[in-house]
Formats: sequence, structure tokens, C-alpha cells
Amino acid sequence: MVAKTFQGLEDVLRDELISLGAENVEMGRRMVSFEGDLETMYRANLCCRTALRILKPIEKFTASDPDELYDIVRDIEWEKYMTPQTTFSIDSTVNSDEFSHSKYVTYRVKDGIVDHFRDKYGERPSIRVAGADLMLNVHIFEDRITISLDSSGEPLSKRGYRVEQTAAPINEVLAAGIIMKTGWRGESNFVDPMCGSGTFLIEAALIAANINPGIFRQQFAFEKWHDFDKELFEEIYNDDSAEKEFACKIYGGDMDAEAVAIARKNVREAKVDDMVEITCRQMSEWTENPEPGIIVMNPPYGERLKPDDLTALYKGIGTALKKNFSGWNAWIIGPDKEEFGNIGLKPTIKIPLLNGSLECSLREYVLFDGRYDSFRAEGGSLGKLSDEEAEEQRRPRKMKHISDDDWKKETKKFGHNDRKPTKGGDRKFSKDRKPFDRDKRFSDHKAFEENSFDDRKPIFEAKDRFHGERKFEKSGNKPFDRDRKPFDRDRKPYERKPRPAVETSGKGPSIPESDTYRFSEYKLRSRRKPAAETDE
Repeated sequence: MVAKTFQGLEDVLRDELISLGAENVEMGRRMVSFEGDLETMYRANLCCRTALRILKPIEKFTASDPDELYDIVRDIEWEKYMTPQTTFSIDSTVNSDEFSHSKYVTYRVKDGIVDHFRDKYGERPSIRVAGADLMLNVHIFEDRITISLDSSGEPLSKRGYRVEQTAAPINEVLAAGIIMKTGWRGESNFVDPMCGSGTFLIEAALIAANINPGIFRQQFAFEKWHDFDKELFEEIYNDDSAEKEFACKIYGGDMDAEAVAIARKNVREAKVDDMVEITCRQMSEWTENPEPGIIVMNPPYGERLKPDDLTALYKGIGTALKKNFSGWNAWIIGPDKEEFGNIGLKPTIKIPLLNGSLECSLREYVLFDGRYDSFRAEGGSLGKLSDEEAEEQRRPRKMKHISDDDWKKETKKFGHNDRKPTKGGDRKFSKDRKPFDRDKRFSDHKAFEENSFDDRKPIFEAKDRFHGERKFEKSGNKPFDRDRKPFDRDRKPYERKPRPAVETSGKGPSIPESDTYRFSEYKLRSRRKPAAETDE
């Protein structure tokens, strides 16, 4: 099976699947493949916080063009999965030169399924865009094709607790993945001072209490499959033995009163209002805070604010963090732009992520009072990374695939953060180095003499003549005419010959004799302004 996710969350999803009992778990780009039985598939849909879809591959083959794809799809035994009365939908993802358009792939797969049932039973299943009984996923990479059953239906990010939302809310799967990336599991207080519709607050509460994120959904796609085991699924759904009490508190805030009202509605819908407290206030007003914990926030991006407002916003975030949240760890998600520099703090970790199609990064800031030297002298640390993990974080994103030896070679080109500066007194020179002799250094030069240019042979190109005269050629390899007549300024301008009249009788559209046309009543529009009328 295959679990889809956001780029950057593959490692979190891998750990989730392993904890659920999945076998042969392997990470890919925006996906994690695994093996398991029916129970594993049910648990993956119900319990995984960072999965977008769970796909079950049913056919894998190669095809060189859409016609071959149609023939193979037509021969598949579709009776294992559907009947002529079943409605189905198809979602195609294509990355191939042979298959140029995903919609055309969808049409050819649909034709193959429909013709399969029409040839055998004289009737065909119907396509339905929304609410289909069977959802198919077609993935094409070059000539390799995989057809899968979508066991999730709607994306698993649609938990079911969000009754209202503010403008541009963060995706629930991405929010849960960010919290799990921080390592927080409910052992301390949690704060989101720019909570919006409350997604971070709700996902944090579900993680802290170990509540399955899928319990709010009304339906999964696998519930319509003919092999659906209702008793097994109800047993998994009703099992709350892994849930736990949350001893700390989750705090949220926003300067927009409407956003606070929406967040409170969503928190009540998720039934975690006993763990979450939301107030309407600006970030600068967080002066009396609880015991230190973790801050996770998603500030507005440049697409929603003017540059001047954005600069002031991020400066205010940095000021509030340094002034009011000493002893906390702050994690901020945002695009890779210069706005992060306005915070005025140095991040200890920078993790690349994708928020939809926008390249972002998740950055951690360790907050403390006073100077950094005093903080380190008291035993403080700017992170929990080992030397190897810190080295991995320092690597540029495009070079993460290279080996350690190649990485060390590359760092010599542009310098390394850990390289110690050298002092001038530490340099060692060879004692056998000969002193500089000015007279001998220039004694080998030949003295300049007049009329000595005869000994020098000029270097000519292929089309050059001696004595600096160049042979010019016109286009078409025609020789340049040096005997042409001089330019005559009094010559007459070029006179264009009149174009001979063309006989057009009988070639234009015919006008019926019964119809009459009066052209004298219409005047052609002129580009020139009419001359001013004068009174006689």
C-alpha cells in the first residue's frame, strides 16, 4: 500500500506507520510505501495524522501510448472490485512524455472499464465526479503505470471538526506534521499566539491526549467496498485504550475577535475545549505567561500583507518573543524570504517544508534572557541535535543526497560554519625561500630598441590581409565592389510601379437581384480630423 503526504513529512509518516504495525516501510517523495493486512489499512486511515490518502495498488504494468493503456485496462478483471451498477471516479497523476495530459489518461481508463462491462454484460457502470462508490487512482511515471483503489475518499486532512474557517487556514495534516516535527507530545504547555481558526490548537490537543484524528469523519471510501469488514472497523474505531490525560494546558490567541469566535467553535466541535483556552489579544500583550513550554505559530505571509506591514509584523514577533517568552522554544512556519531576518533571532534548526506549492521552512528559536555567553555558561543549549544531526541541517537542500566525503570537499569551496579563523602569526613560511632580487628579476627583459617592429610577426586571422587590409565580403559570398558609383544625393526617389488591375468579375459574393442596397447614405470613417468649417 501507499500513503501520500506533504513533502518534508515523509519521515514522520514512516514512524507512524511503523507504530501501527506496518511492514517493509519505505520512504519516497511525498509518499511512504508499506505492507499490511485489512486491519493495517483501517488503522492507517483512522490513526495517521500526517497521511493525506491511503492507496491500495491493484494493477502494475507498462504501456507506451494511450491506446495500449486502453487495451490493458479493458482486459483487467474488474468484477473483483465493482459491478455494472457501481459508480466510479478516476484521479490521474501523470509524469511522462508518452502521456501528455492527465485528463486524456482519465478518459482512456474510463473507456476501458466501460467497454469491459459492456462487452460482457451489455450494460456499463456510470462515472460520478463526487460521491462515487469506487475511487480509482492512476499514477504514470514514464511508461510505468499503477492503478490503485483509494481507500480514504476525501483527503484525510478533512478531519471533520472544522465547522468554520478564517482566510487561508493551514492544512490539518501539515499542522499535525509540524507539531510532531518539534518533538512535542504533550509534556509541556503549548501556545499559538496567532491561532486563526484554531488548527494548531486542536491538532496539539489530539496529539497530547493521543486521540485518533479520524474519529470525526463521517465516512471512508473503503466502507463501500464489497469486502468491507464492518465488525473489524467498529472494533478499531471504538478502541480508546491508548488515549491519555493531558496535565498541561494549550493556549491560543488572536487579535481578530471574529477569528477567536471561529476557533472556539472548532475547538468545541472537536470536544477538546477542556484542554484549550483562547483569548482575544495581540502578541505584544502576552506578558503574563504560564510555565515555559513550546510556541508554534503560522504568521501571515507576503501574499496577504504589504511589505511595510510585513516587516513591522515580524519585528513585533521577535520583540514579543524576546521580551515575554524567556525559557520557551518557538517554532515558526513561513516562506523562505527575508522576513525571517526581521525577527532578529538566530534559528537553531531550519527544516524545509512545502505548504501547498509554496516553499517554506520551519524554524526553531531558543529564547533566553541576557547574552548568549551567559546562557551557555549556565549550561544552556540551543537545541537537542547531535553533532551529526546539526551537520545534516547545515547542508544545503540540493546537496543532501551526496556522501559525507563529497560534502567535506564541497565545504572547502564556500567555507564551513565551524571553521576556526586563522591568525597572521600562525602562518608558516618555508625557510628555504630565496630573497627577492630586484636587479636580477628584471635583468632578463630585452631592452627596447627603435625600429624593432620588423622582427615581430603580426598574427592574422583567416580573412585578414597583410598590412592591416581586410578583405570584405557581402552576404552570399559576393565580392565587395570598390568601383561602385558614388552616392548621388540628387537622385530621384524610388517610384513604385502601379499594380496591374485584376479581373474580379464573377469571383465575389453574388447579390440577389430582388434585394436593393443604397450605399449613398453611408459615409466612411476617416482617421483625419475634418477641416474647420468657415463662414462664407
